[in-house]
Amino acid sequence: MQNLQFITHYTEQYGYADAARLALEGGCRWIQLRMKDASPEEWMRTGAEVEALCRRYGATFILDDHVEWVDVLHADGVHLGKSDMPIDEARRLLGQDRIIGGTANTLEDVMLHAVRGADYIGCGPFRFTTTKEKLAPTLGLEGYRRILDGMKKKGISLPLIAIGGITKEDIPALMETGVDGIALSGTILRAGSPTEETRNILRILNVQQS
Repeated sequence: MQNLQFITHYTEQYGYADAARLALEGGCRWIQLRMKDASPEEWMRTGAEVEALCRRYGATFILDDHVEWVDVLHADGVHLGKSDMPIDEARRLLGQDRIIGGTANTLEDVMLHAVRGADYIGCGPFRFTTTKEKLAPTLGLEGYRRILDGMKKKGISLPLIAIGGITKEDIPALMETGVDGIALSGTILRAGSPTEETRNILRILNVQQS
């Protein structure tokens, strides 16, 4: 499991594929293509572009929500939100070889995803973020400690990726809670050089996990 996941976000400066390319150039090797409210045509066009970029850089390519397009776009898997298709249903459709991640905000969410066959958990939000609508209650450092402690007691060993409003400065304290990695979007794209920012973040993560 990669310790840095990049989630695409459209800005005035960068399109979805541009954003993915910048993160890949900086060394990120896990891209989740997230395009809320995009048309099927835009998904197909951008998905093909991002898939090609991921293959060029040897990165994992994950779709947000769209189980039905995983095969069409040759994606490695899908990430499912709490209101999306249940993970066990996605597993039946995609088989055992595809990666399936699930969004969680509580230990109960994590337990449900574990029972249904998730490969990893995207857990958050850490704090308020403008890139996500219908935000669940923020967790903070204590929230991650509580969930990870609960997972340990329940014998759940799924990788837990922290997400939601995380800045570069947050990374050391977050990683000390025991999370397996972080997912970023705006933090990278708002930087003067997204590629250099990705490199810096990976350096911090690798120091924390060494």
